[in-house]
Amino acid sequence: MNPFSFVKQTISPSYLGVDIGTTSIKIAEVTGGEQLPKLVNYGILESKSSLARANTVFQTSSLKLFEKGIEEILGTLLEKVQPHTKEAIASLPGFSAFMTVVDFPEMSPQDLARAIGFKAKEYIPLPVNEVALDWLNVGTYEDEKGMRYVQVLLISVPQEQIRKYQQIFRNVGLTLRALEIEGLSLVRSLIAGDPTPTLIMDIGSRSTAAIIADKGVLRFATQSDFAGASLTQSLAASLNINPVRAEEMKRERGILGTGPVSELSTIMSPMLDAILNEVKRSLRVYESQFHDSRNMERIILSGGGANLMGIEAYVSEAMGVPAVKAAPLHRFEYESGIEPLAGELGPFLSVALGLSLREFT
Repeated sequence: MNPFSFVKQTISPSYLGVDIGTTSIKIAEVTGGEQLPKLVNYGILESKSSLARANTVFQTSSLKLFEKGIEEILGTLLEKVQPHTKEAIASLPGFSAFMTVVDFPEMSPQDLARAIGFKAKEYIPLPVNEVALDWLNVGTYEDEKGMRYVQVLLISVPQEQIRKYQQIFRNVGLTLRALEIEGLSLVRSLIAGDPTPTLIMDIGSRSTAAIIADKGVLRFATQSDFAGASLTQSLAASLNINPVRAEEMKRERGILGTGPVSELSTIMSPMLDAILNEVKRSLRVYESQFHDSRNMERIILSGGGANLMGIEAYVSEAMGVPAVKAAPLHRFEYESGIEPLAGELGPFLSVALGLSLREFT
């Protein structure tokens, strides 16, 4: 008889969610917990040179991917974090994928798959054999004649872009299990099936994503080049200071400064209004495409820009919808030492956590 048979040994796999942004990389290592997935490790590394030189980024909306810079930063981050797994899931920013909503007459799933494959070439800007194609069923409606239609979110990613990601991960010693657009990861970590009509504003350094979820699923996503760095650059230019110092001031004092620091709010608010105007435009496009669109009942602010002091109140007033900061960590177990940082970490890690969560849902 085995004297240790009373010890039930279970080995929970762990996965790395890797969020490669325009100027930073975030990773989250998640494994199975007692009741929820458990965050066991994380890391965030930014390229400070991007503040001083606007063209110093990891990837751009023109689909340029700077592999060498990503490999260096990701390699450094992995050395610091020392994860226990090589299994990784990575994010693709919205501008890396072509997404459009296409209406089809209601039909069986098999016929729909064939119809999408046939019609895709009419909507995709590249030859079909040069892209990876995926789609999501995002709604149904009935026209005035009683004909029922299904709405499909068509997603295509250039195969060349995918090969670059695969090479990057091989070069840093990781196994890339899957690639996923950021919108899906954010909906998974921040919505998790909640049916409330929700707008997610993911404010990064060089781009802002407007992602709409309803009835618990991703329905619509767009991208704008107005983002957090726009606020920093407006401060640096107006105050004639170094962009690094401008970034520090932005983080220290926020958007709703009063008294001696109210000047910062005056300088930054026009650029923040530009971001919000792009989001409002996205909402109008969404409403025009979806016959059953409902008014947004909440806004969730994600990305580094969500930590700008006062932004929740500013966005709530400007958009007329309650805005809250992303809090994905409540879906995870984690060590008590993380608790004091959870409020600030959540918006940064929303995508990386959503990627990891993919393997536990």
